[in-house]
Amino acid sequence: MIAEIISIGTELLLGDILNTNAQYLSRRLADLGIDLYHQSVVGDNGERLKEELERAYSRSNLIIATGGLGPTKDDLTKEIGAEYFNKPMELHEESYKILSEHFQRLNRELTENNVKQVYFPVGSIILPNPFGTAPGCIIEDDGKILILLPGPPKENIPMFENHVVPYLNKLTTHTFISKTLRICGIGESMVATKINHIIDEQSNPTVAPYAKDSEVTLRITAKAKNKEEGYNLIAPMEKAIQKILGDNIYGTDEDTLEGVVGKLLIDNKLTLAVAESCTGGLLSGRLVNYPGISNAVIDGCVTYSNDAKVKRLGVKEATLEKYGAVSEEIAKEMAEGVAKTSGAAVGISTTGIAGPGGGSEEKPVGLVYVGIHIKGKTFVKKLQLSGSRQTIRERTVTFTLDWLRRKLLSLYI
Repeated sequence: MIAEIISIGTELLLGDILNTNAQYLSRRLADLGIDLYHQSVVGDNGERLKEELERAYSRSNLIIATGGLGPTKDDLTKEIGAEYFNKPMELHEESYKILSEHFQRLNRELTENNVKQVYFPVGSIILPNPFGTAPGCIIEDDGKILILLPGPPKENIPMFENHVVPYLNKLTTHTFISKTLRICGIGESMVATKINHIIDEQSNPTVAPYAKDSEVTLRITAKAKNKEEGYNLIAPMEKAIQKILGDNIYGTDEDTLEGVVGKLLIDNKLTLAVAESCTGGLLSGRLVNYPGISNAVIDGCVTYSNDAKVKRLGVKEATLEKYGAVSEEIAKEMAEGVAKTSGAAVGISTTGIAGPGGGSEEKPVGLVYVGIHIKGKTFVKKLQLSGSRQTIRERTVTFTLDWLRRKLLSLYI
């Protein structure tokens, strides 16, 4: 079975609202083992919607359309569906009764345009909507299936889960199971190069790389009869990739880099203090995303000025004068200083030139130094990053978290 999603609504087409329904439905169709090759967005226009249905049915036999079930004149999804399948519309008595009772409870008049919501193509399977006034429906005709769902996610999701999923489960014999490997410290092209032979030989499961926010993910997907069989198919490929990429893989599925670092700190009963200059609090902000991090992070400061570095961290004025604020030496003294003044076991620091101005030939924009003080020793890394000011700051944070993760693994695991 090949499915297609058509999202209906001019507000979606113009980008006024985010199309979260399409994202949700795509994931759930994959869970159900239904192939999805195309998606489209159509405004509130009957002719264009009919054209889109014709196009969709030329390549798919299951269409899920969202939106356009409301009471206004431009809510035409059911009407166009009926026209496409050459079916007359009829009142659904049970839905009409529910709608009438709803308006009575609100002490409001049930107008003709609202009654429009409980007319359906003859022979439809009606999908109740306890969270709104517009029921959905399923139309079956000559091997083609059209599922019509309301647009608001608070109505769309329960209707899909409670009524569409049981319906689709009867039509499928397999499911898709996925596992995501999360990677840092190596780029997408290098990841693809290292596992190229696995990609070339893939059949079931398959593996696909994705790059996002200075990280790479590998999604391994298996087609199977059930979850157990799917994960059994995934395991050998996952093991082979882990052997190749090693500690570049920091986690799986819903893991986050800050979460992995936070857990390492807490599990090893380590306290952490953070001193930031160019990242301006972003590093601390990422760390506190992890619930329970208060058991590890005991201090954090943004020492943006030289004066703050001296007074708060104990950085030497002579070091600043000789090497400048963006230097290996200052990153070292910042990491040591924040650990000492806070009493933390681990101190980390960032100092750099995020741009767009402030750079020179000797110290260009994107030059960053990161420091880690741990077990009485201090380590400093020099980075030369590119991109916008925000990108440079975010990449610095990601690198720092990943480097701290690797240090903790090497020292405590």
